[in-house]
Amino acid sequence: MKQLPTKVPLFLAILLFIGGCGKKEQPTPAEENELITTVRLKFTENGTTNTQTFQWKDLDGDGGNAPTITSIVLRASRTYKLDVEFLDESSTPAVNKTADIQSEADKHLIAFTPIPSSLFTYTAGDKDSRNFPLGLTGTVITSFTNMGTLRVQLRHQPPINGQPVKNGTITPGSDDVNVTFSITVAP
Repeated sequence: MKQLPTKVPLFLAILLFIGGCGKKEQPTPAEENELITTVRLKFTENGTTNTQTFQWKDLDGDGGNAPTITSIVLRASRTYKLDVEFLDESSTPAVNKTADIQSEADKHLIAFTPIPSSLFTYTAGDKDSRNFPLGLTGTVITSFTNMGTLRVQLRHQPPINGQPVKNGTITPGSDDVNVTFSITVAP
């Protein structure tokens, strides 16, 4: 009977040991971004019941027809309550995504960037479970008469490999929505 060289069983044992040790971690599948076709901004001046609604709508998505956008007009030196609504109107009936965003507050951030920055200040009125801003509701305080733009971003910031990435800034994640409105702060 022929014997195997002593190195062969040792080599096979090492291969089995290396191949059988631990499972390779599978990457967490990326969460898909929300489909948003409509963004509504509802400004209610403090002390009044007067609500103005401004809207960005792009039913056919990127590349087709240009979106329809209403220009924002606010009064100078006023305080407004701002409520945001996100919709997917690509199908019938339309789907209001606002409640989904609220229920997934730890994965989302709504950012408002006025240009120039002196147009107004914004303070989020809602927070996630880790006390970071969400931004579905908040307060806007306008400054002096001026014109510019307002960039609205819905940032999708899901955990990566089970670790939260949302940190209260727009840096982590990707855009579910990134739209720009023209804005006038009038006397």
